[in-house]
Parts: sequence; C-alpha cells; structure tokens
Amino acid sequence: MAQKTNVLTEEFLFDLFATCFKHEQILAVVTQYIKPEYMPDRDFIAIHKYITEYYKENKSMPTIGSAIQAMSVKKSVVQLLGEIRDEGIEMEPISAIKQLEAFIRQVKFQKIYRDAGELYNKSQAEEAEEVLVQYAQWADTFSLQDSEFTDIIETFSSRFKNNRAKHNEVKSQSLVNRFYIDELDERNGGRSLRGQLTCFLAATGVGKTHIARWVGKNACMIDGLNVLHFQLEGSKAEVEDAYSASLVSCNSFKYETGTIRDVEIQKMEEMLKAVSGKLYVKSYPKFNTHVSTINIKNDIEKFKKKFGFKPDVVIIDSMDLLSDASGRKYGENGERHKRIAVANDLKDIAGDEDIWVVVTYQSTIENREWLNDEKNVLTEYNTAEAKGLSRPLTHLITLNQSDRERKEYTMRINIAKSRFFEKGEPFRIATNYEHEVFYDRERTMNLNKIAG
Repeated sequence: MAQKTNVLTEEFLFDLFATCFKHEQILAVVTQYIKPEYMPDRDFIAIHKYITEYYKENKSMPTIGSAIQAMSVKKSVVQLLGEIRDEGIEMEPISAIKQLEAFIRQVKFQKIYRDAGELYNKSQAEEAEEVLVQYAQWADTFSLQDSEFTDIIETFSSRFKNNRAKHNEVKSQSLVNRFYIDELDERNGGRSLRGQLTCFLAATGVGKTHIARWVGKNACMIDGLNVLHFQLEGSKAEVEDAYSASLVSCNSFKYETGTIRDVEIQKMEEMLKAVSGKLYVKSYPKFNTHVSTINIKNDIEKFKKKFGFKPDVVIIDSMDLLSDASGRKYGENGERHKRIAVANDLKDIAGDEDIWVVVTYQSTIENREWLNDEKNVLTEYNTAEAKGLSRPLTHLITLNQSDRERKEYTMRINIAKSRFFEKGEPFRIATNYEHEVFYDRERTMNLNKIAG
C-alpha cells in the first residue's frame, strides 16, 4: 500500500504560497477554501490574509515583492516571505489542487478528532459521535477538483444538513451594529461591527474609560450581547464598582460606599434580572507591565472554554498599555513599531474571532491652549504613531473637550477615520459622569436645539 503524503508541513505551505504568486487559479482556490485557523502560526496567517484581501480587492495576483513591501513592519513575516521566494517550489495546478484538498481534509480531521475526544472525556458520547458523523458527511461531498461528479440524489440529505448548519450558525449570531451614541449609529447605518477594530482617542481626563464602559454596559443591557472587558489600568474594584453603577445609572460613589438605600437596591436588582446579555471584567495586576496581545487572545480562549460561548464584544482599556505578540524588546525608538504591531494583532483577533474589538488610546497632545480652541479636533496625527497606528483601525473616533466644555459636561466627537461610512463633521454631545452616563441623550438633544 502506497504511503500517503503528509501535507501538514511548512514545506508544503512554502510551495503552496509560491504557487499562489504564480497561478491565479490556485490563488482563487486558496482565498475561497483556506481559513486562517488552518495556518500553523501568525506569520503564515498574515501572508494568507494579505493575499486574500489583495485578490478580493484587485481581482489579480500580488507579487512577493508587493507583499514584502506591504508587511515591511513585520520582520518575521518578511523573513518568511523571503524563505517562500527562495525555497518554495512552484507546483503544477492539478497537483496543487489535489494536495490542497488533502491539506484541508487533514486539518479538519485533526480538529474534529480533538473535538470528539474532548466530548468523550466529558461523557458526551452522543455529541462526539454526531461530530464524527458530520465530518464524514462533509468529507463525502468535499472536493476541489473540477472533474468531480456529485450525485445529487445520494448526497441530498447530507448537503441539506450542511446547508441548515451553515444557515443556523449565521442566524444564531447576535447583531452587533451600534455605538450607543445616536449620531454615530446613524452614520454607521446598521452595518455589522463584527471583525472590526474601533479606537477611542482622547487626552487625559476627557472620558476614554467612560466611553469604554458605556459601550460595554449598553451592548449587554440593550442588545443582550456578551461583553468581555479587559482593564489594564486602575484597580479591579474600581472598574467593577463603576460598571455596577453604570448598569443602573446611579452615583458610583454611593455604590462604592454602600450608601444606597435598600429599597433602591432591590429595585435595581429586579431591573438587572431582565438583562439577557452578560458582562464580564478581566483586570490584570496593577503593576503588571507585560500584558500582551497573546494574553488577550489566550484569555478569550479561556473564556470560551469556561462559559461555552464566545464574547460578541471585547473592550480593552487601554491599548497603549499592551505589548504585541512577537515578544520582541523594542528600544526607545521602537515604541512606534510596537504600538502599530499591537493594533495589527487586535485587528487579527477581531477578524479571527468575528467579534467587535473596542479599545481606548491616549492622545499625545497635552497643550491646553490648542485643546481650548474648539475649532481643533484630534486626528490620527495626535498619536505618536501618526498614520501607522490608524491603518489597522476600522474606526478612529476622538473625544475633544476644552476647559469650557469640561465645566459644562459637554464635548465634541470627531470621526478621524472610518472605513465603511463617511466621517462627516464633528458633533457635540453632553455627558453625565456623576451617574456613569457617557452619552446624555436628553441634554444632547437640547444642546443641538440651542445650536440650531
């Protein structure tokens, strides 16, 4: 019996990607059927993502040179592309298709085998058997080869079950499409925020943490979404108490000091019973300066294993305190590259997990005179990384507040970048931080009436 070729090797991927840069037919198949989770590490994922996005946007093949230039800030990816160029062997299209099919089958089988084993270990034998049956049904009909004939009658039931499973998976996803600020929601126009990375940029003390909690609270309470909030600054008790106060719009100091009347607390408890979403907070040790995007990704995995579902929204306060996943030690002049790498990692997490990632970031402008001129608004140039940081972001939204606005509890919001809707002009909102309300709708409407 002939020994089967093991295609789960780096050598195969070298040859596969080398072929993608030469044969559009193979590139089209790879972008359609290969998923990021099939790749062995982040560098291969980055290359797969680049060629997929390039092909979808340009309907043509990229070159290795363009890929190296596009990912020049990721040294390990550039090194891998060089190895693919030097060591990868261009395959014949027919051979590439056959090996691709074998690769996908092996990767999916390994995953199914692990999943079934975990279910058996949990005494869920029937579920484990169902997983294996579904794989067998998929394997019976899966083929990348044009010469393959499909028996419509024989595969009727298995294809129907596959179609139902795909439909139910999409249908079961909760809709994530709101910022919970009317003007932003109107501009977004109901577009899904899954797979997107949104950054709120502001100077110290303006309200980055307040807007982060505002999104988390409302996503949970209004839309019934599952929210996971990572707190990288401040104490654990501080963020937990502030979130608790925000859920019921009460004075945070009264909640912290336990001075709310019992009858009011009972009303609040009854109100919270109606909330269908979940809100979880993960705080890192106060003096831990080595939290990286790997920690974030690993904690999301732990969350999924512990609770049996993934978060719909992940909030990180604040992105400037994260390190990237490379483990590289950056010098003083390399801080810019680290921040950009962190943003790229978080964008990958948003896409891989199909979730909305919301982060806060502190602006580098501290000139009060500049900030006090209400004609000025923060943009991507008010980060130390300038446009480099904004590139991976889907949205860069800035919070702008003069001394006068601070006293009035108002601010201007500016959309410095938006990938899918027009930025528009800056707009004013009113706040009510005393009751943990970032966006006071009634006062905001009155502000706009006066301005009109």
